[in-house]
Amino acid sequence: MPVATLATHLPALDDAGRRLLFTEARTANSFSDEPVTDAQLHEIYELMKYGPTSANTSPLRILFVRQGEGRDRLLRHVNEGNRAKTASAPVVAVLANDADFHERIPELLPFRPALRDVFAADETLRHATADYNGALQAAYVILAVRAVGLAAGPMKGFDAAGVDAEFFTGTSWTSHLLVNIGHPGVDPWFDRLPRLPYDDAVRYA
Repeated sequence: MPVATLATHLPALDDAGRRLLFTEARTANSFSDEPVTDAQLHEIYELMKYGPTSANTSPLRILFVRQGEGRDRLLRHVNEGNRAKTASAPVVAVLANDADFHERIPELLPFRPALRDVFAADETLRHATADYNGALQAAYVILAVRAVGLAAGPMKGFDAAGVDAEFFTGTSWTSHLLVNIGHPGVDPWFDRLPRLPYDDAVRYA
């Protein structure tokens, strides 16, 4: 079927899907002890990887940390107010950017492989690109967690330099977000905070 035909017949997400991903989705602050499987974590990645990034650069990398010795090492670098919920989550995803993302450009952007050399020659551009696109991909991770029927608890309250020294020494990865992943526990949700109304946030030109 021609691409143009497909583009004019895109389906819309139904109300149940919109509630799951957006209107009724919440940030979880406690988790049950129901396990999260490797298959679910794989499914999260297989969904999030399709979100768009600049020139398909895809700088995000993920370290999944289960409960145990690895979690104990991670908790040392989590702010006190976030520690209990991070300890209770079956899995914590450490989201990191790969500063060497440009090395994969010939594979990910095969019609313009020379873009790899542009990024290699410009460290400022490389880091700015990784920061922006890594943040985009972090949002895709949160949506993918919700899409597979799990709750996500994203957090910036941690010592990123400490996490990097703990887990990423000798690599080109640097952490920028933690996402607790699991099934909601007891009283998992805070009250819904307000959002800006349409007329305050949207203009037309």
